[in-house]
Amino acid sequence: MKIILLSGGSGKRLWPLSNNARSKQFLQLLGKPGGGMESMVQRVVRQILEARLTDSITIATNASQSDIILNQLGEVTEVVTEPERRDTFPAIALAASYLALEKKCAMDETVVVMPCDPYTGAGYFETIRYMAQAVESNVAEMVLMGITPTYASTKFGYVVPVAKPDAASHEPVMVKRFTEKPSAETAARLLEEGALWNGGIFAFRLGYIMQIVRKYMDYGSFAEIRSDYGKLPKISFDYEVAEKASSVAVIAYNGEWKDLGTWNSLTAELSSATIGNASTGPDCENVHAINELDIPMFVNGVSNVIVAASPDGILVCGKEYSETLKSHVEAFQSRPMFEERRWGTYRVLDDKQLSDGIWSLTKLMIIEPGRNISYQRHLHRSETWTVIDGEGLFVLNGKARKVGRGDVVCIPCGDLHTIKAISRISFIEVQIGTQLVEEDIERIGFDWKSVRVD
Repeated sequence: MKIILLSGGSGKRLWPLSNNARSKQFLQLLGKPGGGMESMVQRVVRQILEARLTDSITIATNASQSDIILNQLGEVTEVVTEPERRDTFPAIALAASYLALEKKCAMDETVVVMPCDPYTGAGYFETIRYMAQAVESNVAEMVLMGITPTYASTKFGYVVPVAKPDAASHEPVMVKRFTEKPSAETAARLLEEGALWNGGIFAFRLGYIMQIVRKYMDYGSFAEIRSDYGKLPKISFDYEVAEKASSVAVIAYNGEWKDLGTWNSLTAELSSATIGNASTGPDCENVHAINELDIPMFVNGVSNVIVAASPDGILVCGKEYSETLKSHVEAFQSRPMFEERRWGTYRVLDDKQLSDGIWSLTKLMIIEPGRNISYQRHLHRSETWTVIDGEGLFVLNGKARKVGRGDVVCIPCGDLHTIKAISRISFIEVQIGTQLVEEDIERIGFDWKSVRVD
């Protein structure tokens, strides 16, 4: 099978660690086998590979997440980015088009679409295997996974089968109807009917989704579909495809399945009560302290609290109130103070407007060995880099030289520049200009093989 992982979202339900550039699925807070930490997306990809479901994983995402995906997953997955943010149907259609037209997959190939961040056990992936088998056996045009409900939730959509399914048998059951996020009273009635939570996992043949794409545009290549992306309706996959399918079956999954979307739910799965430069005293109960700052954090004398600190801010919140966090912090500054990029990371150290109206921005840049930033120029700012540690190959307007600890380079406004790390290199970048935004960048193609050091 081919697996498409949906990676979207940009929000602050896990503020101050999550922001517009680092969604919850990229927070490396979960313990992994053998030690160390991993993110939700790293965990899901590892589980897929360990279950030997496939070696073909494509991530459908927006452009702002492509760098962090490459940084965390490397070449394990392929990435398809939306030209603009729309909804799950166009995102899935674009990824399927990539498989069909770029990878030349057969139209009868089985495709499974799933979210990139569920917290699940091994049985979840075994159920996906049964879903693919049901598609290959032509049980229905589409096969869904239904999560066995643990309570009458009003937060999930429901799949109502024609008969109550047996999760132990993994037998597909035809779907009678769908119900979106019902009232508490309706949810209770749905449970009596044997309804399942819609887990957002779909299996179908590649040709099925490509026929739906053909309804909205004529295409001959993946590039044409991407260019005409705006012609695809901005609608969810459930509404556009699943609920319109002439035949849909569901296979029940009765196992561990959690959405770690709030601090309350996430901290319940953390292997340690403290992460980073943090410690708790003896008079704490059910307290988690997470610190991404270099300064120490100490917490004592409180109960049922999450304390988290990052360059974006500091949070002290009762865990039972964490579900409402997003509404309180939505208006906070929008510039991410920390980002993972394909080449490494950066952290904003200072951001201010000077007395004459000019802005200054100071960053700590870290580039991993063998990686480089793009060959680029800026129209509204100059930059000064001071190398703290490591070695790199710096290029300014086509001329290259080695730089190391103590070296300072000045990059005037409009000059082309790049740097490639020979060893892990860190430097302080000071930007001065009228506009200090990430959009002030023009990237130019560059061949590192042609570089000659002066």
